[in-house]
Amino acid sequence: MSDDRRVLGTEGETRAAAYLEERGYRIRDRNIRCGGVEIDLIASRGRLVVFVEVKTRRSRRYGLPEEAVDARKRARIVRGARHWLFDQPQRFARVRFDVICCDVTPGPDAGAPHWQLRHIEAAFDAGD
Repeated sequence: MSDDRRVLGTEGETRAAAYLEERGYRIRDRNIRCGGVEIDLIASRGRLVVFVEVKTRRSRRYGLPEEAVDARKRARIVRGARHWLFDQPQRFARVRFDVICCDVTPGPDAGAPHWQLRHIEAAFDAGD
């Protein structure tokens, strides 16, 4: 992955984490590897834990950001979530899998880019 794409992805994850925190979630982990899988964000609110895949895009050339979370990616995230949950001393009543899409468009007159976040709650479940 190019450095430019990595920087863009990191910025998207930072913005997604801030978005969740503004809505009362606690960020428990970022970019953690569990069971050989990297999970972008793990957040909780009360006894709910949310595993979040963040997808950042500058264009729609390769489709919508959420379309990149295909069946294979979903299965990997679920596998990583199971490993993470197994290692936790706290037990959660509910588990959810979300996708946060970050669409980045150029700012006016080459100014700062415009970021738009879309939060897809319960984008998939462990049975997908």
